[in-house]
Amino acid sequence: MDEIDRIVEQWNRERPDLDVSPTHTLQRITRLGLLQAASFARVFARHGISFGEYLVLAALRRAGPPYRMNPTRLFNSVILSSGAMTNRLDRLEAMGLVERQPDPTDRRGRMVALTDRGLELVDEAVIDHLENEERLLGALDDRERKQLAGLLRKLLLSPPFRELDPAADTFGAETASDGGGRRRVGAEALRSRPTGARPSRINRRRSVLGEQ
Repeated sequence: MDEIDRIVEQWNRERPDLDVSPTHTLQRITRLGLLQAASFARVFARHGISFGEYLVLAALRRAGPPYRMNPTRLFNSVILSSGAMTNRLDRLEAMGLVERQPDPTDRRGRMVALTDRGLELVDEAVIDHLENEERLLGALDDRERKQLAGLLRKLLLSPPFRELDPAADTFGAETASDGGGRRRVGAEALRSRPTGARPSRINRRRSVLGEQ
């Protein structure tokens, strides 16, 4: 029996009229997330950054050379409010790990880029991070990991979660099916979207995330 079993048992005793079966799954995901975050914090503290700051550095690293993104894409990659993102970028810039640059395609725009120091740090940190993730999943064999990953993916792609995920709009804006199993990107995909009166879901997502 774990802590979630005890919570369910208490609710069943106090409110037998309620169906608390979702608690078995969702509260375990929540609890694992909290414990995982504590473990991640220890790893990244050794590199002088927080896990949240690592997420920004990692998003830029995964973008590939020249390791830069516009703030909107970066925001959607790490699911932050604009205010929280600004604060995080300010800290990373003060540490010399990122720099703000002019957007070469938009005179009014700005880009966020990894510095050489930031690139070196994230490449070191990701090794420790992956080793720690492997340790955290040590209780599961390969088959169990694949099964769990598949079920969690199914949940993340389901409408109740997808409609809250800023990354869903980013992906939709960048790619759209061409009807032949391939993907179109960029402006062509955007033009294929119907114009309509339904408000953008991204505004609702940002409201949930605390952005005004």
